[in-house]
Amino acid sequence: MSENPTIKNHAAFIWSVADLLRGDYKQSEYGKVILPLTVLRRLDCVLEPTKEKVLEKAQALKGKVENVEPVLCATAKEQFYNTSKLDMKKLLDDPNNLAGNLRSYISAFSSGARDVLDKFDFDSQIARLHKADLLYRVVAKFAELDLHPAKVSNLEMGYLYEELIRRFSELSNETAGEHFTPREVIRLMVNLLFIEDDATLSKKGTVRTIFDPACGTGGMLSVAEDHLRELNPNARLEVFGQELNDETYAICRSDMMLKGQDASHIVCGNSLGKDDGHKGATFDYCLANPPFGVEWKKVQKDVEDEADRLGFSGRYGAGLPRINDGSFLFLQHMIAKMKPAEKGGSRIAIVFNGSPLFTGAAGSGESEIRRWIIENDCLEAVVALPDQLFYNTGISTYFWIVTNRKSEERRGKVQLIDAREHFVKMRKSLGEKRKEISAEQIAEITRLYGDFAEGEKVKIFENAAFGYQRITVERPMRRRWEVSDETITALKASKAYAKLAEDGWGDIDGAEVPAAFDSILAKVAGKTWATQGDAETALARATSETWSEMGWEIDVDAHPTGTGAFAEALEVKPAVGRQLLECLAVRDDNAPVIKTAKGDPEPDTDLRDNENVPLPSGPVEWEADVTDRLATTGYRDAVKTYVEAEVLPYVPDAWVDHEKTKIGYEIPLTRHFYKYVPPRPLAEIDAEIKQLEAEIQALLSEVTE
Repeated sequence: MSENPTIKNHAAFIWSVADLLRGDYKQSEYGKVILPLTVLRRLDCVLEPTKEKVLEKAQALKGKVENVEPVLCATAKEQFYNTSKLDMKKLLDDPNNLAGNLRSYISAFSSGARDVLDKFDFDSQIARLHKADLLYRVVAKFAELDLHPAKVSNLEMGYLYEELIRRFSELSNETAGEHFTPREVIRLMVNLLFIEDDATLSKKGTVRTIFDPACGTGGMLSVAEDHLRELNPNARLEVFGQELNDETYAICRSDMMLKGQDASHIVCGNSLGKDDGHKGATFDYCLANPPFGVEWKKVQKDVEDEADRLGFSGRYGAGLPRINDGSFLFLQHMIAKMKPAEKGGSRIAIVFNGSPLFTGAAGSGESEIRRWIIENDCLEAVVALPDQLFYNTGISTYFWIVTNRKSEERRGKVQLIDAREHFVKMRKSLGEKRKEISAEQIAEITRLYGDFAEGEKVKIFENAAFGYQRITVERPMRRRWEVSDETITALKASKAYAKLAEDGWGDIDGAEVPAAFDSILAKVAGKTWATQGDAETALARATSETWSEMGWEIDVDAHPTGTGAFAEALEVKPAVGRQLLECLAVRDDNAPVIKTAKGDPEPDTDLRDNENVPLPSGPVEWEADVTDRLATTGYRDAVKTYVEAEVLPYVPDAWVDHEKTKIGYEIPLTRHFYKYVPPRPLAEIDAEIKQLEAEIQALLSEVTE
């Protein structure tokens, strides 16, 4: 981007306006003036050749035609026009009325262009510049700028916008990556998006649609359009997008107007909530680089309402990710925009960080979304990219290619590509971006993708390979009960004891509780019991003896016995008695297994473990409720084989609670491409240390001399 002399020179010239703003504007506010004026000057230059004809036609139509917009757009040979006799150079002829004339000039644009300029809220900046006596100097500066299409192409103009945004974002500590994506990354993305369709797209009269739900300045849409034009100059790609940020929306829409696209297809608003600007629409292709790790609290209510109300009839039936990362919401939104397979289907390319690959345990929102996508056979491939590729972050990123029209050879399979080493170092970094992918490397990655053959950088797996059963392994509870210094301390630190000491119970005042308990525990100090019933019987008798000593009329020999006896003797709720008794329990691997009322082993929650058991190989069809699947022979046999090999040899008394089993999905891409590198021989390391020691000694001797 920065190596193009046109972009570099124009960006430097425009940036010089910042020198005029310094002092009256904060650095973070420069973009509020420079971006809208750059757009305005571009529109001004584009309309210059047809300006007089438009004015003549407007005068001729005055009072005769109600809707003049189509006629004047045709006269201007653009999607917009301006009926003011003024332009940016003529505005300077009347310095005393510049603010009013500039507003009048802007208001004379057609509705679509006015909407673009309104999104910048430029009117307030006109007033501010006028008050600071800067308006004339700033407008004069832009009037010198030649942005005619013959001098600056649409592609270069897109680069120029993005370069300016990057600079503003760096000044204000914002994330430029929220606004645009490096062009070489987009080219690779578009290559993979169109790779299955090159033959179809080269046919005469081809018309396709493409959608970006986080379109920023429209870079992805522009590159996709250029790519299709290279394949087939007669093909037409209709672009659609939505953008949350007003300023970048305005830039994107103005860019699409200048390229002859229908600018009304670019919508302002949040794609994820109720402001879906393309509700009910479907597209041939979707692509996006949504912001990484951004929370979705602002649309939480709308998203949750849609998920609850519409389920799979809406966009979010598969599940909702955690609130601090909305990446999977964008992907589900895009999947909802796919054409049905019977109508040709669609292809999606989206940029993710590593989180969507594995975040979320079995049964979580993220895992369920992955399961839904993979079991519906929609995940075609994941491509691992180099780190330090984006302007605002140095983290590793990944392409996901999702489609509902896989080729025959790809059905039931997922391709993983390791392209992390396919990069060249940049001579000069741009923010966090220190690497880029060369044209040759783009071609190589595209070839690896298209060949669909296993190799050092390519792995191919069945869909089921990414699934697993999350089983719960239980072990029996084995305990003894004892009254020792440690268990007494634990009892007196418990919430149940503190509550009794505060409120008391029955005829016992809170202040009497410590003495009462000391008396009870002293009677059984040092005692140990093998069963809960024996412990409670002894504690109940000690309690009755204490009440008797306190002067209560009580038959000590008639004390309660067995389970629940302690609470009954204390005259407290059973739950309180259980909490107190729990403090006296000590794990003992040699103690008898504790049984439930039904005679089953009581599981020890402290020894509970979870294991991931790979799913049986073979096709897996999506179903919302997998309870029946988990009970099938194949799934149970997989668990049985795993437990016999990996669990029982170490803990023979363990068992699996099948009621707690869940299915999960994750994509451990890095693990599949891991290469073991053995450590260097100790002798080599030792020799290196000795050499360093010798060098240090030599340097020290020079100092002492």
